[in-house]
Amino acid sequence: MRRILSTVLLGGLALSACNSGEQQPAANQTSIKVRSNEQEQLKKLDALNLAIALKHAIYDAGYTCKRITDAGFVGEYNNLDMWMAHCIYDNKQPPVDWAIFAGPDGGAQVRVCKDVEASPGLPKCQIKQRPKGEFAKL
Repeated sequence: MRRILSTVLLGGLALSACNSGEQQPAANQTSIKVRSNEQEQLKKLDALNLAIALKHAIYDAGYTCKRITDAGFVGEYNNLDMWMAHCIYDNKQPPVDWAIFAGPDGGAQVRVCKDVEASPGLPKCQIKQRPKGEFAKL
């Protein structure tokens, strides 16, 4: 009986020592960053073609944009590239700044910058890198 009791106690101590709550940091931990071809191509576009690409993303999301007068790269948020497009419409509708998040799956999420900036933790819609060239005055 003593032998069984001591075996159970030793086994319980061994198990409790394994689960002490402290986790060892993984040595040589590598982070993997997944990127899509679309994310890479957006960074290579000139102003006119970037405006066209962002306008397509806005329309594909169900919104409208008559003309993009300014656009550029905002930065990275998690695994998404954030872009901003300034859209003007006609005299009846005020301009709208759009946040376009390009993902590693080739898709895009489009939000109004005012909504993005009101959400805690999301980046501000401030262009950090503009494309070369001028935006078309169409």
